[in-house]
Amino acid sequence: MATLPDYAELHCLSNYSFLRGASHVEELVGRARELGYGALAITEECSLASAPRAHLAGKAAGLPIIHGTELQLEDGPKIVLLVADGKGYAALSRLISRARQRAAKGQYRACLADLEGVGGCLAILLPRPGLDDGWLPGARGCVAALGSAAVWLGVELTPAGGGRWGAPAPSAGLG
Repeated sequence: MATLPDYAELHCLSNYSFLRGASHVEELVGRARELGYGALAITEECSLASAPRAHLAGKAAGLPIIHGTELQLEDGPKIVLLVADGKGYAALSRLISRARQRAAKGQYRACLADLEGVGGCLAILLPRPGLDDGWLPGARGCVAALGSAAVWLGVELTPAGGGRWGAPAPSAGLG
């Protein structure tokens, strides 16, 4: 019987993402462990606020935690940035601080130019369901800023009405 490869959820919001995520970090980590995940990425919206609790919960459960954030770029696609190393954590912290400083409290403004020099992170592009090729310039901007080896195209299952789930994102040459 064939075995499945390790699975890691790479885009997960907790209740630290106000009005979007519902579960406590400890609950997410516990459930990921129960399901046999190889790792879990906690990716709050423009925030690393859950990182300390996620780290402790992951350590207690023996589950590797990948820190990251979700950003809707003003001039590009929605992306998830995942920290690959200490340099990436510092760069991501600076990016989040800049994006938050530009906007009113509780909001952020992030753009493609913010990605310049953000090393030590991997990016997952998240095209909206049903999106046409209009998202490609922003996606190419992400590749130009981060390098083609650090940018991946994400595919998410999303409710599509009538009880069906969305189709994979359109494919296109990005780099």
